[in-house]
Amino acid sequence: MSDGKDRVEGQFFNTVDWRVAWGHCDPAGIVFNPRFMEVFDDCTARLLEAAAGMNKRDFLAAYQAAGIPLVETTARFLRPVTYGDSCAITSHAAWLTRSSFGVRHVLRLHGEVAVEGEEVRVWTARDAEGRMRSAPLPEPLRAALLARPAVCHPPD
Repeated sequence: MSDGKDRVEGQFFNTVDWRVAWGHCDPAGIVFNPRFMEVFDDCTARLLEAAAGMNKRDFLAAYQAAGIPLVETTARFLRPVTYGDSCAITSHAAWLTRSSFGVRHVLRLHGEVAVEGEEVRVWTARDAEGRMRSAPLPEPLRAALLARPAVCHPPD
């Protein structure tokens, strides 16, 4: 990862709707906290799909990526989210370096922030021996993540 000197602020964001299913919940009907990491992982994929203009399988192949592993994550749980709730999750490419990037997720329930999460991801490719190594973000994807989309509301 980077020492922060080459870090630039991302502008791209994507909002998805999420309805809480019974399987996301504990016996009390409240979303089991680790499930938010699963949902945020999907939101990161959808953010990158929106930026790349293609699905994850296709952009990984097009850019010869080995994957985009999660190397750090944090979350704040501000209010309970329960079975049947309809939420909006805005994911934002918060910052980028040569090969790593941060994604900030804000989950809103009835317009109020209920959960916040952050991820650090690393773009990877295979070296000559087939090992996964960090690699520069592909320039078209990097440019898209640095651009503000024309049709969405920016994250708070």
